[in-house]
Amino acid sequence: MSIPTITLNNGVGIPQLGFGVFQVPDAETTDAVAAALDAGYRSIDTAAIYGNEAGVGRALAASGIPRDELFITTKLWNSDQGFESTIAAHEASLTALGLDHVDLYLIHWPAPANDLYLETWRALEQLLADNRVRAIGVSNFEPEHLERLVDASLVVPAVNQVELHPRLTQTRVRAANEAHGIRTEAWSPLAQGSLLADPVIAEIAGRSDRSPAQVVLRWHLQQGRIVIPKSVTPSRIAENLAVFDFDLSADDLRRIDALNTDSRIGPDPVEFAG
Repeated sequence: MSIPTITLNNGVGIPQLGFGVFQVPDAETTDAVAAALDAGYRSIDTAAIYGNEAGVGRALAASGIPRDELFITTKLWNSDQGFESTIAAHEASLTALGLDHVDLYLIHWPAPANDLYLETWRALEQLLADNRVRAIGVSNFEPEHLERLVDASLVVPAVNQVELHPRLTQTRVRAANEAHGIRTEAWSPLAQGSLLADPVIAEIAGRSDRSPAQVVLRWHLQQGRIVIPKSVTPSRIAENLAVFDFDLSADDLRRIDALNTDSRIGPDPVEFAG
């Protein structure tokens, strides 16, 4: 099975489908990531605040997979924003992961009340120049945050990772990303499972002989997004990867789009400071 690669705005390729470890305890993370790597995933997404970078690192070290075949993303937490503290936090993440670089480093939230994300971005630009990261980006940035960042910076973010699922389709954010050549990556792509019983999703799944989760992931993929579903169950980890041998119709995509209610599971990025 071959996972498609998305080319970022600096030429770096990222697997379109990756494996997320949000809310996975560190003690369980090693087994979950090992199961994902065994199933065929090569992109793993973690964050300093998740407290499981070490668990990810143990699985990577034990896998025997060459480093250049892996794509590892981690994120800077809000309390570590600022130039010097960002550099130190990045080093701490590398130590926890047991790596000498990450492939993608993200500012986890804009935390606009703290007004540090421009200074923080300068630190990410420095890490990129020093080859400590292969690509840099942001997470949970609204269009106004992106505009301010792009206007004041030398490097345009490669990725904006945001909450995105059929109940929160993020039309404005996706348009802003596209305008700047920033790739959209969806976290909580299945809305933490809350929409898998939706009648529209269930009907399409039954007609396609696929699971509801596979239908929702296919909806993301066919619209060009990077997506990072999470599970700790090996059978579901494998099932979430088996989404490259069928297509949804244009009508199916429109029906799923119509489920949007602009409903968030996570915080509002305009207000959240962490």
